Amino acid sequence: MKIIVPATSANLGAGFDSIGLAVNLYLTIEVLEKAEAWRIDHDLGVNIPTDEKNLLLTTLSAVLAQKKQHLSAKYHLKMSSDIPLARGLGSSSSVIVAGIELANQLAQLGLSDEEKLALACQIEGHPDNVAPALYGNLVIASSATKEVRAIKAKLPQCKLLAFVPDKELKTVASRQVLPETLSYAQAVAASAVANVLVASLLSGDLVTAGQMMKEDLFHEKYRSALVPELAAFREIGQTYGAYGTYLSGAGPTLMMLAPEEKITLLLQHLSEKNWQGCFYELEIDSKGLQVEKSLL
Repeated sequence: MKIIVPATSANLGAGFDSIGLAVNLYLTIEVLEKAEAWRIDHDLGVNIPTDEKNLLLTTLSAVLAQKKQHLSAKYHLKMSSDIPLARGLGSSSSVIVAGIELANQLAQLGLSDEEKLALACQIEGHPDNVAPALYGNLVIASSATKEVRAIKAKLPQCKLLAFVPDKELKTVASRQVLPETLSYAQAVAASAVANVLVASLLSGDLVTAGQMMKEDLFHEKYRSALVPELAAFREIGQTYGAYGTYLSGAGPTLMMLAPEEKITLLLQHLSEKNWQGCFYELEIDSKGLQVEKSLL
């Protein structure tokens, strides 16, 4: 059996903790054989556990405990990923989604997509990354109440251009710079920007969506000091034809939505900056979570 989960790019500016987009970088989990103890083969670095401490297996255990199920067998697994770690592309969320599906398959739980999303939100804390990882495409979701609600949508044809800095930026550190509260007036203003962002995304107006991305009042202005490339990245995007630019998730990855015919020009000007990191030309993943040779 093989489980495949896409990377995700969250927030899209003002859609803080609720909007996400699936992109074509992938985590793959393969179930190889039964074993005496859980073992995960991977080449993701010495800091990623290869036993029950791995996030994949702690997620599996959490799901089984909630569903009051037990596995009699343990397995030898293989984990591979081309999603950069701790860079704002949903690397942890992809593992959580994979762990939920691994439990679903091995314990024959028969979980619906809605149940998987609810479990993922319980573990992750919010839906902006886990929802598109499950569903693919663009997802607007809320887990503010007991029930998780998600709206799935497709964007018009476009490409994505990501700059992934060499440095990591942990979500915890990125959240520490955010204010604990906003005034009523600030909250109303920030919500108005987010409302127009959502409306423009759902109507396919990427030009207006891009304008709303840069007007975010929830998080980017507080996090910009942690990602010094953001201002220049946005200026180049505006000058050379991108629809919009935003800080992907908690950062430090920077993302552009652009017409396909503008990507080469944008990449040319961005490359002149000699920033320390990598550029990725990406596409929207339309499938979300995939299972090959399902056990269900």
